[in-house]
Amino acid sequence: REGTFLGHHTSYVTKGLRYGILLFILSEVCFFFAFFWAFFHRRLSPTPELGCCWPPVGIDTLDPFRVPLLNTAVLLASGVTVTWAHHRLIEGRRSNTLQALVLTIILGGYFTVLQVGEYNEASFAISDRVYGSTFFVATGFHGAHVLIGTRFLFICLLRTILWHFSTGHHFGFEAAAWYWHFVDVVWICLYLCIYWWGT
Repeated sequence: REGTFLGHHTSYVTKGLRYGILLFILSEVCFFFAFFWAFFHRRLSPTPELGCCWPPVGIDTLDPFRVPLLNTAVLLASGVTVTWAHHRLIEGRRSNTLQALVLTIILGGYFTVLQVGEYNEASFAISDRVYGSTFFVATGFHGAHVLIGTRFLFICLLRTILWHFSTGHHFGFEAAAWYWHFVDVVWICLYLCIYWWGT
């Protein structure tokens, strides 16, 4: 109410909000860094308990050029559509902003559906040694972040419909877009490291 209707967000308040979301994203980077650290540690020095090889003996990994590659294309497309929505919002083209936001939300939901299907088809579970646990924890937390980001963008869609954003006042939307791009970058790292290089 203070920022949207009363216009009391000074440059200091706006700067504080920007630093706040950047620090939050930095904390999320550290969160995912721990998962990558665990994966790289086991991938680069597999122990005798794992059969001295990676993936461990008995694990049939997922084909990186099927559903994971499609999911990569879906998330990259959603990054394009959220950027399109942001630029249209800056230009004052509200209908295009709404279209791009709806498309981004649909792509986020489609990613989630594909990932659930992939989990159901996997021949290993979270209890299948270190490979299963690192795979499902890293990709599962990423999936949770996709759900959070999709909800964040849905709230931005509602706020756009209610005229809460203008060409010069839309930091809530920018924060959602930054978070969505962070989710995209994490997925690219997951795809390259766990799905492609890790198999």
